[in-house]
Amino acid sequence: MFQYGFLIEIMVSVLLLMTILYCVRLNNQIRLLKADEQSLRATIAELITATEIAERAIGGLKATMREGEQTLGERIKRTEAISGDLAQQLEAGEVLLSRLVRITEAGRPDAPPAAVPPRAQALAAAAQALAERQKARLRSTGSGNGLAA
Repeated sequence: MFQYGFLIEIMVSVLLLMTILYCVRLNNQIRLLKADEQSLRATIAELITATEIAERAIGGLKATMREGEQTLGERIKRTEAISGDLAQQLEAGEVLLSRLVRITEAGRPDAPPAAVPPRAQALAAAAQALAERQKARLRSTGSGNGLAA
């Protein structure tokens, strides 16, 4: 019976030793997990900081875009006004040119009648085309970006 008691004590000692070794192993794993947790917390903090910086940058970009859109709109309006003025001036110039041609033809009865130069008509057409392109560009930037406030 004494041997059974001694044998049981040896078995309990071995089990206790195995338990201690297992606890040491678990302790090491817990320490690694805590280190990983600290690393993960640091990564999350960096991500939050980067997100805040990106949000501020996006806000700045939106403000810049609105300012640019407003400036572009004002310039297009001025361009359209100038284009209209140019068209009126070209029309008045054509009328004046045709009058001058008639006056000079009346003054020289032996000269053949001169034709109105097509340059004035070409300039008027170019000014009108420019105004149409500007209008189309304004419409495409106003509705195409979806960011206008």
